[in-house]
Amino acid sequence: MNDRAMRDMVWSGWGDPGRAAPLPDSVAGLLRELLGVRHAAPAVPLSGVALPPARLAGPELADLTAAVGGPAFLRTDAESRVRHTRGKSTPDLLRIRSGEASDAPDAVVLPGDHAEVLAVLRACTRHRVAVVPFGGGTSVVGGLAPRSGDSAGSARPFVALDLRRLDRLLALDPVSRTATFQAGLRAPRAEELLSGHGFTLGHFPQSFEWATLGGFAATRSSGQASAGYGRFDDLVTALTVATPEGTWDVGRAPRSAAGPDLRQLVLGSEGTLGVITSLTVAVRPAPASRVYEGWRFGSFEEGAAALRRLAQDGPLPTVLRLSDETETMIGLARPDSLTGRPDDAAGCLAIAGFEGTEEETANRRAATHAVLTRCGGEPLGETPGQDWERGRYAGPYLRDALLDAGAFAETLETAGFWSALPELYREVREALTGTLTEAGTPPLVLCHISHVYPTGASLYFTVVSAQGEDPVAHWAPAKRAANEAIIAAGGTISHHHGVGTDHRDWYAREAGPLGMVVLSAVKATLDPAGILNPGVLLPAG
Repeated sequence: MNDRAMRDMVWSGWGDPGRAAPLPDSVAGLLRELLGVRHAAPAVPLSGVALPPARLAGPELADLTAAVGGPAFLRTDAESRVRHTRGKSTPDLLRIRSGEASDAPDAVVLPGDHAEVLAVLRACTRHRVAVVPFGGGTSVVGGLAPRSGDSAGSARPFVALDLRRLDRLLALDPVSRTATFQAGLRAPRAEELLSGHGFTLGHFPQSFEWATLGGFAATRSSGQASAGYGRFDDLVTALTVATPEGTWDVGRAPRSAAGPDLRQLVLGSEGTLGVITSLTVAVRPAPASRVYEGWRFGSFEEGAAALRRLAQDGPLPTVLRLSDETETMIGLARPDSLTGRPDDAAGCLAIAGFEGTEEETANRRAATHAVLTRCGGEPLGETPGQDWERGRYAGPYLRDALLDAGAFAETLETAGFWSALPELYREVREALTGTLTEAGTPPLVLCHISHVYPTGASLYFTVVSAQGEDPVAHWAPAKRAANEAIIAAGGTISHHHGVGTDHRDWYAREAGPLGMVVLSAVKATLDPAGILNPGVLLPAG
């Protein structure tokens, strides 16, 4: 694919600018009444973004140009640098919308294959230039914002290594039901290629429209249909990784007892150990039938008990999620249908989705109906499920509209065992509410369960408040308080967003001192010069 033909996300927000829409007047009114939002905060124009001078000189640029096969695939223009600055968290966007791009890459390189990725890494190692692997640019945890200081404390120049030219389906094994892809392929194109052969990955996270397969692997992504298809790391059978020390191939069988599974070192490594250039994943037959329906439960506790019953004893739908009372009332369970008018009925909305053959779908749906009814659920029919399906990728667009209206909106997530989930839910809500209220911007804190397992589930929180005088500084204490609450209540610092720089210090506590020593030793072996995504996942050397 011509790299210039691939769509780019809007630089100051999420996704396709043609799909951006202002908030309905009723929602804007609700923000004013409940949260005290009083003013809009528009983004500066692209020309108003202040970029630092590029720090790469002739020798570095010459070596990088040679590594990627010519000057067409090395970019230092302002727009390319802005478009590769940070990710898409709310603090990322607030900073770029204000015109602040102090940590923009010095250049963008676009290698065309595995050999060129290796050549880029060799050149950057020679010149002590840091490298940030860049797939879809969808990180929301600081995964594209390296802390690249050297031992003297000065900032090291860095390049964004854009993988968009690595966009091919390399092999399909219909007997084993595996497919091998290059890592820069975006998820919708992967589904398009597979559908021509009657298969699907079944991996549909909220970032689906823009994220890449390599990014899914590097961050241990989890899709909205994880109950039926599994997390992305469950699907990966093999990976090829370019490292500064050479090529690393991991995985050669469905399962193995030949020592530790080294795939697990690559999965979730967030570009710090190497650059994933291709991966082999399990695929499934494309479903002939998809049905999504809504259920109502009297409380979040009652709904969670029903989800636990399905996760532990079956039958398990393909999609299973539950909004708490606040998210249900506001209508964020169906962001594409948000009106600002509270839902008429109390309780909590659950969505159950079924995919497969017509017979499989009908049988699992009937069996699930019986269980949920016994657990106190009220069936609402297919309309809520269809609303959810239509708006399943709309949440980030709503966030952008909220920012335009002067509100602050951000998400965070965790996971815990079923027995710990009530405390984890309560403590994180209280940490967010207390910190932001004390700062003079009382928030709405909403939550849903969207990934379930026999032993536990995820919790996904959305926080909306007024922005305050300095919205980035306004959020930082609340985020720290939430992270502390997660660790104290026994949760993981991330279920599917990843670590990046935002969660790095709390990840170190979760992994433990010896665990960090082990990871640092692996990093020193594969990347002795410390050029790969410094400060992400692990402290910069």
